[in-house]
Amino acid sequence: MGRLGGGSSKYQNQDFWALREECLQNGTVFLDPLFPAEPGSLGFKELGPLSAKTRGVEWRRPTELAAQPRFIVGGATRTDICQGALGDCWLLAAIGSLTLNQQLLHQVVPGGQDFSHLYAGIFHFQFWQFGQWVDVVIDDRLPVKDGELLFVHSAEGSEFWSALLEKAYAKLNGSYEALSGGSTTEGFEDFTGGVAEMYELKTAPRDLYRIMGKALERGSLLGCSIDITSAFDMEAITFKKLVKGHAYSVTGVRQLEYRGRQERLIRIRNPWGQVEWTGAWSDSSSEWNAIDSAEKDEMLCKMEDGEFWMSFQEFLNQFSRLEICNLTPDALSQDATSFWTTVTYEGSWRKGSTAGGCRNHPNTFWINPQYKITLLEEDDDPEDDEAACSFLVSLMQKDRRQFRRHGQDMHTIGFAIYQIPKEVRGSAGVHMKKDFFLRRSSCARSDSFINLSPRVHVAVSACLLQNQACSQS
Repeated sequence: MGRLGGGSSKYQNQDFWALREECLQNGTVFLDPLFPAEPGSLGFKELGPLSAKTRGVEWRRPTELAAQPRFIVGGATRTDICQGALGDCWLLAAIGSLTLNQQLLHQVVPGGQDFSHLYAGIFHFQFWQFGQWVDVVIDDRLPVKDGELLFVHSAEGSEFWSALLEKAYAKLNGSYEALSGGSTTEGFEDFTGGVAEMYELKTAPRDLYRIMGKALERGSLLGCSIDITSAFDMEAITFKKLVKGHAYSVTGVRQLEYRGRQERLIRIRNPWGQVEWTGAWSDSSSEWNAIDSAEKDEMLCKMEDGEFWMSFQEFLNQFSRLEICNLTPDALSQDATSFWTTVTYEGSWRKGSTAGGCRNHPNTFWINPQYKITLLEEDDDPEDDEAACSFLVSLMQKDRRQFRRHGQDMHTIGFAIYQIPKEVRGSAGVHMKKDFFLRRSSCARSDSFINLSPRVHVAVSACLLQNQACSQS
């Protein structure tokens, strides 16, 4: 795992400091030859060179768009992130959550960048990619149509950090269009190096509100969304002004006294910066009249554009899914009281040798890559007083967004976890054969093999028997 504040690799061998110094010495502004201001950088299909959406697009620098452009105005906040003509609300929800954690934000958006001191038309951002931090260099030419930024923009018209961050992420993935459609989890992990987990709210655990509160306390990033049932549902707005198929970020929880009982609330933000929930506990709803005025003022004055409160029960009823990105030890603040360790395994599926398919293919399932782990320590705070060792598994596939322009997309991926027999627990290089999988059921697995995201996750609580750790393969 990469370390926050530590070294990062130079994406496509471009050195920000050397390139900026060269421009300053020559009195020029940077032109990025690896992500040029050309139609191909926008996209390949809906944003392709001949598409209606890209007709009339020009590339302009912030110095051409604002009299006094600024990189960040008054600190990076959630209002700096308003969606444009690109279906990357999943990414913007992740960026919105990122602004809640200053340490993480400064890792992704390095300081010392602006349009006055040492300006040379060049900026850089850092993303976590498959085990390491990479530093991505861009020039500041941004796509503009009819005088307005085509994609992400700030509510403050002279501020450009979010638009430049989106461009750097587009470069990393091959084009702007490659960012269309995705899971907030993906953005979370690329901004933190963390490992995410997902909860289906119809089957949410009883203590989910506590889980969310603890996650926000430790700086985890949270996102939520409402499932669509057909293509017609995409970004359809419900009668209480929630948007289907759209990624929101969760920015806070609060429990308060309401009519003689405790009411659990949750604060949510729409990255559009507008279109807010109009039901109970919305900005102008009558519920606020029944609580202490000082508490009401404190809760509502801190609200950003597109941000709203709703009851936790209404949240469970209205939303379909919650995503939580847990930060790795190197991303946690130094005074964090609990740490966990991470291990990364590299592997590949190769046709005819290591690509065995899912459990529906019993004759070849066993040839898939297998990894053996041993769990040695009990949880500090086990649920139900049962001795257990919890761990989180994340399976990811590399660079799939870049293949979209070639007609390819995500592979359908998943995994299963098995408890291996005692007789092979101490052995190295264990690879269980076909008969093992025919006779045994998995003790945990990803819900289904899916191609919607480059990552699949599952949280596992493995029981410890007489303090002897279960081994999983």
